[in-house]
Amino acid sequence: MSENGILGVECLLIPYNKEMQVKNMIGQSDLTRDQTAPLKIGGLSDMSNQYVFNDRLPLAPLKIAALESCRDLAQKVNDHIVNFRRNDTEELIRRQGNLQYRGYDVDSYLLDCACPRFGSGEAKGIVNESVRGTDIFCMVDVTNHSLTYKMSGYVNHMSPDDHYQDLKRIIGATASTAHRINVIMPFLYESRQHKRTHRESLDCAMALEELVSMGVSNIITFDAHDPRVQNAIPLSGLDNFMPTYQFVKALFKHDNTLKIDKDHLMVISPDEGAMSRAVYLANNLGVDMGMFYKRRDYSKVINGRNPIVAHEFLGSSVEGKTVIVVDDMIASGESMLDTAKELKERKAEKVVVCCTFGLFTAGFDKFDEFYQKGYIDSVVTTNLNYRSPELFTKEWYVEADMSKYIALIIDNLNHDASLSDLLTPTKRINKLLDRYKAQQAAKNGENNA
Repeated sequence: MSENGILGVECLLIPYNKEMQVKNMIGQSDLTRDQTAPLKIGGLSDMSNQYVFNDRLPLAPLKIAALESCRDLAQKVNDHIVNFRRNDTEELIRRQGNLQYRGYDVDSYLLDCACPRFGSGEAKGIVNESVRGTDIFCMVDVTNHSLTYKMSGYVNHMSPDDHYQDLKRIIGATASTAHRINVIMPFLYESRQHKRTHRESLDCAMALEELVSMGVSNIITFDAHDPRVQNAIPLSGLDNFMPTYQFVKALFKHDNTLKIDKDHLMVISPDEGAMSRAVYLANNLGVDMGMFYKRRDYSKVINGRNPIVAHEFLGSSVEGKTVIVVDDMIASGESMLDTAKELKERKAEKVVVCCTFGLFTAGFDKFDEFYQKGYIDSVVTTNLNYRSPELFTKEWYVEADMSKYIALIIDNLNHDASLSDLLTPTKRINKLLDRYKAQQAAKNGENNA
């Protein structure tokens, strides 16, 4: 028996390489694998028809506490995990007699929880099933403004602050009995207030410290506005994942005429803050990169910020090329649209915008106008945050689905497996790129024939 009172690794009823079993028993790395076994990502079999951990046990029974703001995405994530764990029926049959896998093969990992409100606007977190000894992953979308609640007869839309409070309520309702609590917050709460200018609050840093003080072990976020905010909790886990692979996949699926070379494609950073994103994508695609920088009027403040006077471009010619503009978010979209217009005026053939979070706080009218005028060809965002149903009716909109990626992250963490390959998707991007180029070559061969 191990210290936590459950069966140890040596009791796992899975036929495996004998040398592997011995190394597991004596505590050596269980990432060593049988050379005849399939290659793995973080301990997970990298095969389209097999997502089974052959050499790792779950840390504890899995539960996904999806707040109302994130239910649709969480349902997709849950379905992927159920499919992963049921993929190899024979494995699961062998595991039925093992206490470590109790609750492993279930219809759903979603936790029955809610945050109802009183007439005064106050709320409470409720969990309607036992969470003792479980590994909980709380999922929340702090940008979901579609949800409402009544306060003294008035209807209020939920703000990021409301969603963050609900997250803390669910943590508070489970922390005392759960084995571990993890938070998946795709859009990091208050991430745009990550640094101090004069007398300002450091909201993001304070929120991270608060979550850690409540017992949260791991915080998972995506494309943080400034990932250096993790310095606020240096002794705790904060992992920042990028959607680069999903962007490339969505682009190839949407437009199979793209030519991936320096003569036909270029990656653009709309400002200095997005440089690292653009450099990474450009290097993986093997194309050039350019950058705009914003000249602002620092003598004025309009809507809480210094107005942009002009966009200055640094880089080689974009004439006749498809340009991919990458950034972390579209808020009002003003600066992104200005960038697209500048690129078209420099005779770019196509302008494709890729942003992790499509907030569209000023609506879609301006995007419709620019699409009609030919300034933008398509806009790609992920499904990590709430999007208005109207967005899905737009010809220019393309979705990059992140649900399977989140499912892999949760599954790896639940098995205490490495996240290294998931954090750095270079290999997967290169494989996707090779496959796309091969398809293009085959298509060109057919046309020539």
